[in-house]
Amino acid sequence: MSRLHQNRIADFQEVLGEPTVALPKLRDLCFSGIPFDGGLRCLCWKILLNYLPLEKALWSSLLKKQRDLYSQFLKEMIIQPGIAKANLGVSREDVTLEDHPLNPNPDSRWNTYFKDNEVLLQIDKDVRRLYPDMAFFQRPTDYPCLLILDPQNEFETLRKRVEQTTLKSQTVARNRSGVTNVSSPHKTTPNSLSEYEVLPNGCEAHWEVVERILFIYAKLNPGIAYVQGMNEIVGPLYYTFATDPNSEWKEHAEADTFFCFTNLMAEIRDNFIKSLDDSQCGITYKMEKVYSTLKEKDVELYLKLQEQNIKPQFFAFRWLTLLLSQEFLLPDVIRIWDSLFADDKRFDFLLLVCCAMLTLIRDQLLEGDFTLNMRLLQDYPISDVHLILKKAKELQDSK
Repeated sequence: MSRLHQNRIADFQEVLGEPTVALPKLRDLCFSGIPFDGGLRCLCWKILLNYLPLEKALWSSLLKKQRDLYSQFLKEMIIQPGIAKANLGVSREDVTLEDHPLNPNPDSRWNTYFKDNEVLLQIDKDVRRLYPDMAFFQRPTDYPCLLILDPQNEFETLRKRVEQTTLKSQTVARNRSGVTNVSSPHKTTPNSLSEYEVLPNGCEAHWEVVERILFIYAKLNPGIAYVQGMNEIVGPLYYTFATDPNSEWKEHAEADTFFCFTNLMAEIRDNFIKSLDDSQCGITYKMEKVYSTLKEKDVELYLKLQEQNIKPQFFAFRWLTLLLSQEFLLPDVIRIWDSLFADDKRFDFLLLVCCAMLTLIRDQLLEGDFTLNMRLLQDYPISDVHLILKKAKELQDSK
């Protein structure tokens, strides 16, 4: 370990060792990248995402309270409905004249159950293919949720719900020309990303933990529920917490990820709400802001993209909505997020990162035609995120 790296770790430990963390100092340190050593990144992210307060003395009581609350969510939203469903064949208390599986009443427990299944199937499909190039999400967690996997529990888990719902239904897909295709769920392509071996009872893969986090979030936030892409936001958070070298904190990665994800979504959820797209807080406004910033910083490049009719929607929608999580390898995404979370106007800085990405390939864009430029923007060619962040900082300082 280099002397410089040791000094950096010491700087973090000094700031985090104070009774009250000095947030401006912590932001400055984190902006340049957080060392993985000693669980520093996990701790810093929890502070920067407003999960942990600045007063160190409050940490242990707050963590216990939040983790207990998450256990309560599991009991109310997964275990209790699962017990009711498992008992269906034994005591028919769920099927009454007032409430039964065909009841169209929106307040019906059965109606809620079937609607939840639709959300769950979409989440399941997305989390199974989370970072397919990495083995991590397919591996078993060292800390499976004992509340869920307790062999004494006889209830329908999310895993069973997905299996049974898939078995009972057929896949109905409508293509863009309006033709409806009906196919059996068993007829899948041999290399389908969604087909992963399910681990034996008593084990659960990391993707199953992510599935549970997203399902609980959807239940608690019915206004937005689950939108495709949220899996790409929760993935890096969970990976960071679940690989924390501090085993005491790693054990609670699920609950801690849930609350940090909830706090992060409170800041970016408007990006996922289609009805807000054209409002000042919506994604269209932010995409146009990328171009207006580019116009200020590099008018020649801006005019070239305008001339080729390359709209920001063609590439910046994904960059902004998913916080660049699809453009780079996971360790690089995590490094970008260090700077995003550390900046007090974090999503203004994201716009500058997007602008930096454009200016760094300006020569290729100025020479290329529409097809070539679209390929560059949809499969970004620079992998050195430090170069991108340095350029974004220069743009920020030149305001």
